Amino acid sequence: MGIPSEGTADPSSVVDALIREAGGDPTGFDGRLVAEMIATSLKLLREGHDTGQLKLINSALKEMRYAYRVFNRYSDRRKVSIFGSARTPPGHPDYVAARDFGQRIAREGWMSITGAGDGIMRAGHEGTQRESSFGLSIRLPFENNAHQVIVGDEKLINFRYFFTRKLMFMSHSDAFVICPGGYGTQDEAFESLVLIQTGKSSIVPIVLLEGENGTYWETWRRFIIDELLHPKWISPEDVDLFYVARDPADAVEHIRRFYGAYHSSRYVGERLVIRLRREAPPALLVRLTEEFRPLLKEGGIESSRALEGETDHLELPRLVLTHNRRHFGLVRRLIDRINDEMGAGLA
Repeated sequence: MGIPSEGTADPSSVVDALIREAGGDPTGFDGRLVAEMIATSLKLLREGHDTGQLKLINSALKEMRYAYRVFNRYSDRRKVSIFGSARTPPGHPDYVAARDFGQRIAREGWMSITGAGDGIMRAGHEGTQRESSFGLSIRLPFENNAHQVIVGDEKLINFRYFFTRKLMFMSHSDAFVICPGGYGTQDEAFESLVLIQTGKSSIVPIVLLEGENGTYWETWRRFIIDELLHPKWISPEDVDLFYVARDPADAVEHIRRFYGAYHSSRYVGERLVIRLRREAPPALLVRLTEEFRPLLKEGGIESSRALEGETDHLELPRLVLTHNRRHFGLVRRLIDRINDEMGAGLA
């Protein structure tokens, strides 16, 4: 059989038959994507990749397919990832804060995603409880077992690779709450920040939380200001991408404000589409256009219905702007300004 080239809209008849047998349409967009994945897999043999590379690609694809299948069952629920140290003992102020936050956000209908280990991960799950918890476990020589809150649950997913596990955290989270921790926690904090800063991930709240009388995040924030902002390694608006919460209630309230008038966003070509819960008044659009002109490649910020090419939340009103794909910290400020002007709630 021939191997279809990348981007082809006319895969071979054998691939067509395989896609139809699996219940897909080989002429549709999803069918063509699957055809490209099949073609890519066959090219691995043609190009002589070694067994170790094939095993890695195979395992990663299987991990992603299974994880997406689990998450897709709960696509109608908002989710928050809770990061922090696996070494935080029960009773520690940070542990108490993470558990309290989990309880508060679960009462609002949200689900939590944590790493399924001990410490802050267990505290977060104790707060949301098993029915509202996802556990993303990683195989480590010193951390092999999930904690008792999530063990045996269908929403416990085991990963071999950090990069596939991180993808699930980043792609399914409507907010991140980060408690004190070590290298792994800092890695998760900075990855969430850099993906939003560079436009590689949707803008969501990044909330830094710790227990009573803690100094971890204020010390961290001073480092960001003194060693990153002042030397101009980051832009002033990048500091708005995170929020240091006073306590668990403040963390929930920050998320509440973010999902007040704002619902979600996506790109359609060069246009940034901001979905709202209610119509924005015309006078607000004029003010937003003037205040956030550095975001605009051309034109202004306009009210719109769903654009051609959108497939979800079609009933919601929109704001549309031709974004220059820069200054994502300013996009966060734009969302905050919309919420300030139009009110707050919690999705």
